[in-house]
Amino acid sequence: MALTPGKLRGLKAVSNRQGIIAALAMDQRGSLQKALGGSPEKTKLENFKTAVAEELTPHASAILLDPEWGLPAAKRRAKGSGLLLAYEKTGYDTAEPGRLPDLLDFWSVRRLKGAGADCVKILLYYNSLDSAAINGRKQAWIERVGAECTAQDITFFLEIVGYEDGTDDKSLEYARKKPRIVQASTAEFTKSQYLVDILKVEVPVNLKYVEGTKAFSGTKAYSRQQAMRWFLEAAEVSTKPFIYLSGGVSNAEFIEALELAGESGVKFSGVLCGRATWKDGIPVYQKDGMDSFRRWLNEEGVNNILRVNQALKAATPWYGMYGVASAA
Repeated sequence: MALTPGKLRGLKAVSNRQGIIAALAMDQRGSLQKALGGSPEKTKLENFKTAVAEELTPHASAILLDPEWGLPAAKRRAKGSGLLLAYEKTGYDTAEPGRLPDLLDFWSVRRLKGAGADCVKILLYYNSLDSAAINGRKQAWIERVGAECTAQDITFFLEIVGYEDGTDDKSLEYARKKPRIVQASTAEFTKSQYLVDILKVEVPVNLKYVEGTKAFSGTKAYSRQQAMRWFLEAAEVSTKPFIYLSGGVSNAEFIEALELAGESGVKFSGVLCGRATWKDGIPVYQKDGMDSFRRWLNEEGVNNILRVNQALKAATPWYGMYGVASAA
């Protein structure tokens, strides 16, 4: 696989000197609105994102933001910290089955690049067992976005989140299905026609159901050895570099998942970690205001991101998947 100059430039911009992507995710919109009280004013959302960017990007190789409320924060990120911008609307279509996605109105890849993006990110909900009609629409949608990124010579990150309609994604029932769902999605979108440069994937198991982990809740879906095999099997189908998303779990649980991935021998290339870093500061912000929230970010938030960075010692540089010895 060869990287064009623009795509190489984008990957270098969002990774550290070791070729590891140690990025912070702050593109939440609908979930952040809900966490901040339902319908907060735009300024409140912009200020929240700006505080996270200012306090945490000195310790992150990049930050993922949205162009709706995140552009002021993008301007306040630390020097040397790259910028990914989200291209999809928050949430998904609830009028039709299949969690169909949509792109932001008034934005294009060209416009995101013009706004300073080093890379473009798309989120897709996907289950390979959905109907051909549903998945065919999603596959064509990703092909179009991939072609648009290629035309603009900008790096394309695809985030894939699994689901099963009618099943709670935190349940034991879903935990047993999750490894196959993650593996099948990875196998599909690593294909060349999608023109994806980096896959952002879920941890293939729910650690709360992995016997022998610190996060174990007492109900077993898989043993520790079975979980390690799932890590490997989900990784082995990918022909593209991939990174893990935190998926809203606690900082301790996400770090344990990264450690288990490393112990399994998985060659992952980093993380895009959001709520596992900053979500516990939301009650501080709600109760005590921005100054207290910034103090929390400077202490607990920084400690959270440093712990994630420490766990990335198990990661493998993305450039190895492209057959070269270094990013240079």
